[in-house]
Amino acid sequence: MRGVRALGLALLLSTTLVVAGCASVLAPLQPDPGGSERREVAPADARAHGLPTRPKGPSRSIGLPWSGGLEGGVRLPAAGSSHVTWDPVLRRSPNRDWRQFGTYRTVRRVIEVAADYRRAHPGAPRVVVGDLSRPRGGDFGVRYGLPGHASHQNGVDVDVYYPRRDGRATAPLTVSQVHRSRSRDLLRGFLRAGAGVIFVSPETGLAGQGRRVRLIPNHETHRHVRFGPAYPG
Repeated sequence: MRGVRALGLALLLSTTLVVAGCASVLAPLQPDPGGSERREVAPADARAHGLPTRPKGPSRSIGLPWSGGLEGGVRLPAAGSSHVTWDPVLRRSPNRDWRQFGTYRTVRRVIEVAADYRRAHPGAPRVVVGDLSRPRGGDFGVRYGLPGHASHQNGVDVDVYYPRRDGRATAPLTVSQVHRSRSRDLLRGFLRAGAGVIFVSPETGLAGQGRRVRLIPNHETHRHVRFGPAYPG
């Protein structure tokens, strides 16, 4: 009799554990605290914001940011209601089309972060975006214009200029022209959108936002946002 009771107790206990396990699997997932504040652009606003059409085939990065390529690249529109583009070589707006390709995810995230930023700062100028990758990725060095890029090869890197204090939608020339508080808000927007790492200049005062924000020289006018694994610079 004792053996039967022990067997029954064991079966009851195992059944309870299985039910509890199922309950934990079926429980609704909690939102990611780091991304809960980001809102996707509504389809009705897609044209105004310049959201690209999702490609029919795969859109993905190949290899590494500094040794890779791009399949199914999507071009960031030259301008939208929340962003403009800037050519860092010719120093004018808009940027040339062939310098503005990324994965669909990268391009969409850039536009959505810009839209969120403009909703939070309705009086601010549009976000100024620089280079992404070439249409099929690959080398983006000095032969494509000084100073060139050591990375930007597989569609996950994008240069985003710091907002200017004078409200102009162009690239700042020096750190003294940078609007610090708005730059910090824009940086946080990219972190919420899933940026793996963001490189900023030590002179901007934007450090202290977590391990994904890293200091790097020669970034006094723009931040380098990388969607994907937090590889080194």
